[in-house]
Amino acid sequence: MARVLAIDYGKKRTGIAVTDPLQIIASGLQTVSTGELNGFLERYLQEEEVSTIVIGEPKQMDYTDSELGGEINAFAEAVQLKFPNVLVERVDERFTSKMAHASMLASGMKKKQRRNKALVDEIAATIILQTYLDRKQAI
Repeated sequence: MARVLAIDYGKKRTGIAVTDPLQIIASGLQTVSTGELNGFLERYLQEEEVSTIVIGEPKQMDYTDSELGGEINAFAEAVQLKFPNVLVERVDERFTSKMAHASMLASGMKKKQRRNKALVDEIAATIILQTYLDRKQAI
Protein backbone atom coordinates (compact mmCIF):
# COMPACT_ATOMS: atom_id res chain seq x y z
CA MET A 1 0.00 0.00 0.00
CA ALA A 2 1.21 3.52 -0.72
CA ARG A 3 1.70 6.35 1.74
CA VAL A 4 -0.42 9.47 2.13
CA LEU A 5 1.47 12.78 2.33
CA ALA A 6 0.02 15.92 3.94
CA ILE A 7 1.07 19.50 3.37
CA ASP A 8 0.52 22.53 5.62
CA TYR A 9 1.43 25.20 3.05
CA GLY A 10 2.73 28.53 4.29
CA LYS A 11 4.28 31.66 2.81
CA LYS A 12 7.74 30.90 4.19
CA ARG A 13 7.65 27.33 5.50
CA THR A 14 5.62 24.25 4.69
CA GLY A 15 5.02 21.46 7.16
CA ILE A 16 4.93 17.92 5.83
CA ALA A 17 3.53 14.76 7.39
CA VAL A 18 3.25 11.23 6.06
CA THR A 19 1.60 7.94 6.90
CA ASP A 20 3.23 4.56 7.20
CA PRO A 21 2.77 2.31 4.13
CA LEU A 22 -0.38 0.77 5.68
CA GLN A 23 -1.89 4.26 6.14
CA ILE A 24 -2.49 3.73 9.84
CA ILE A 25 -0.17 6.20 11.59
CA ALA A 26 0.25 9.88 10.74
CA SER A 27 3.71 11.23 11.59
CA GLY A 28 5.42 14.54 11.07
CA LEU A 29 8.12 14.25 8.42
CA GLN A 30 9.77 17.67 8.24
CA THR A 31 9.37 21.34 7.43
CA VAL A 32 10.80 22.73 4.21
CA SER A 33 11.15 26.22 2.83
CA THR A 34 8.13 26.83 0.61
CA GLY A 35 10.49 27.82 -2.20
CA GLU A 36 12.01 24.33 -2.04
CA LEU A 37 8.68 22.48 -1.80
CA ASN A 38 8.40 21.45 -5.46
CA GLY A 39 11.90 19.97 -5.47
CA PHE A 40 11.20 18.17 -2.21
CA LEU A 41 8.00 16.64 -3.65
CA GLU A 42 9.78 15.48 -6.81
CA ARG A 43 12.52 13.76 -4.79
CA TYR A 44 10.15 12.25 -2.23
CA LEU A 45 7.75 10.86 -4.83
CA GLN A 46 10.67 9.27 -6.69
CA GLU A 47 11.81 7.50 -3.52
CA GLU A 48 8.48 6.61 -1.91
CA GLU A 49 5.19 5.31 -3.23
CA VAL A 50 2.52 7.92 -2.48
CA SER A 51 -1.13 7.43 -3.43
CA THR A 52 -2.55 10.69 -2.10
CA ILE A 53 -1.33 14.19 -1.29
CA VAL A 54 -3.55 16.01 1.20
CA ILE A 55 -3.23 19.79 1.12
CA GLY A 56 -4.59 21.97 3.89
CA GLU A 57 -7.36 24.29 2.76
CA PRO A 58 -7.27 27.57 4.68
CA LYS A 59 -10.72 29.00 5.24
CA GLN A 60 -12.07 31.96 7.18
CA MET A 61 -14.76 31.40 9.77
CA ASP A 62 -17.40 32.17 7.10
CA TYR A 63 -15.87 29.48 4.81
CA THR A 64 -14.39 31.99 2.36
CA ASP A 65 -10.77 31.55 1.27
CA SER A 66 -8.10 33.01 3.50
CA GLU A 67 -5.47 35.38 2.10
CA LEU A 68 -3.34 32.40 0.98
CA GLY A 69 -6.32 30.56 -0.52
CA GLY A 70 -5.68 31.49 -4.15
CA GLU A 71 -1.99 30.67 -3.92
CA ILE A 72 -2.70 27.31 -2.31
CA ASN A 73 -5.40 26.49 -4.87
CA ALA A 74 -2.92 27.19 -7.68
CA PHE A 75 -0.33 25.04 -5.90
CA ALA A 76 -2.83 22.15 -5.56
CA GLU A 77 -3.68 22.35 -9.26
CA ALA A 78 0.02 22.39 -10.19
CA VAL A 79 0.68 19.33 -8.00
CA GLN A 80 -2.19 17.45 -9.68
CA LEU A 81 -0.81 18.30 -13.14
CA LYS A 82 2.77 17.39 -12.23
CA PHE A 83 1.82 14.10 -10.53
CA PRO A 84 -1.29 12.87 -12.41
CA ASN A 85 -1.12 9.40 -10.84
CA VAL A 86 -1.41 10.83 -7.32
CA LEU A 87 -4.79 11.83 -5.91
CA VAL A 88 -4.82 15.38 -4.52
CA GLU A 89 -7.29 15.91 -1.66
CA ARG A 90 -8.09 19.03 0.37
CA VAL A 91 -8.80 19.21 4.11
CA ASP A 92 -10.01 22.21 6.11
CA GLU A 93 -7.01 23.40 8.09
CA ARG A 94 -8.67 25.99 10.31
CA PHE A 95 -7.26 25.93 13.83
CA THR A 96 -4.52 23.39 13.04
CA SER A 97 -1.78 25.77 14.20
CA LYS A 98 -3.65 26.42 17.46
CA MET A 99 -4.17 22.69 17.87
CA ALA A 100 -0.46 22.13 17.23
CA HIS A 101 0.45 24.64 19.96
CA ALA A 102 -2.01 23.00 22.36
CA SER A 103 -0.53 19.59 21.56
CA MET A 104 2.98 20.87 22.23
CA LEU A 105 1.87 22.34 25.55
CA ALA A 106 0.02 19.16 26.56
CA SER A 107 3.06 17.04 25.74
CA GLY A 108 5.16 19.05 28.18
CA MET A 109 7.42 20.76 25.66
CA LYS A 110 9.48 23.61 27.03
CA LYS A 111 8.66 27.18 26.02
CA LYS A 112 11.72 27.39 23.77
CA GLN A 113 10.61 24.26 21.86
CA ARG A 114 7.07 25.62 21.48
CA ARG A 115 8.49 28.73 19.77
CA ASN A 116 9.95 26.59 16.99
CA LYS A 117 7.68 27.59 14.09
CA ALA A 118 9.00 24.81 11.86
CA LEU A 119 7.90 22.24 14.45
CA VAL A 120 4.47 23.89 14.70
CA ASP A 121 4.09 23.60 10.90
CA GLU A 122 5.10 19.93 10.96
CA ILE A 123 2.62 19.16 13.75
CA ALA A 124 -0.10 21.11 11.90
CA ALA A 125 0.56 18.95 8.82
CA THR A 126 0.23 15.86 11.02
CA ILE A 127 -3.13 17.12 12.30
CA ILE A 128 -4.29 17.72 8.71
CA LEU A 129 -3.23 14.18 7.81
CA GLN A 130 -4.93 12.65 10.85
CA THR A 131 -8.12 14.56 10.01
CA TYR A 132 -8.00 13.10 6.50
CA LEU A 133 -7.40 9.56 7.82
CA ASP A 134 -10.27 9.89 10.32
CA ARG A 135 -12.61 11.19 7.61
CA LYS A 136 -11.59 8.39 5.25
CA GLN A 137 -12.16 5.74 7.94
CA ALA A 138 -15.63 7.13 8.73
CA ILE A 139 -16.79 6.59 5.13
